Amino acid sequence: MKRKLWFLPESPDILGMLLEQATITVEGLEALSAWAAGDAAAAERLRRAEHRADDKKRELRLGLTQAFTTPLEPEDLFELSVGVDDVLNSAKNAVREAEVMGTIPDAAIAEMAEQLTEGGKAIVEAIDALRRHDHVAATAAADRAVTTERKLEHAYRRAMSSLVELDNLREVAARRELYRRLARTGDRIVGVAERVWYSVLKQS
Repeated sequence: MKRKLWFLPESPDILGMLLEQATITVEGLEALSAWAAGDAAAAERLRRAEHRADDKKRELRLGLTQAFTTPLEPEDLFELSVGVDDVLNSAKNAVREAEVMGTIPDAAIAEMAEQLTEGGKAIVEAIDALRRHDHVAATAAADRAVTTERKLEHAYRRAMSSLVELDNLREVAARRELYRRLARTGDRIVGVAERVWYSVLKQS
């Protein structure tokens, strides 16, 4: 009798897809920082990055349906992708709101955008470490992402406090909303960092 040979189906590189999504997200956050520093054209770069990241998100979800095995639990990979997507969507929406309200970014917005970019870079490092199965490096990078959010929170509080010095109520309302939007974007970075930790704990 002829022996049958069994082959396991090839599993797509899901963490590689997630890393690509996160890397594009950092490109978007760098565009946010450039916009906040006065480069109005960077808003379009941010929007283009968001579209590219969406393509990677869809690719990842398709990969999850095809994968025979995954390096992390599928739920964790899905939620990490959702979290990274939320970060970039929130950043894009902040710029859109500023444009709608006709509000020019100030020094506080520039400072918060810079912290968001640093947080995004730490998330990329964490995902890259997960891909290399280096859980110590992954959680250390996740911790750095959380640290950037704390710095952002300090900038947010200073910015909110400074609003009392403004007489123009329309400007106060617009800047308050933008500060809050960027602070919420920081919260989303923390959410991704915590999911990295949760994923590692489940692998322990």
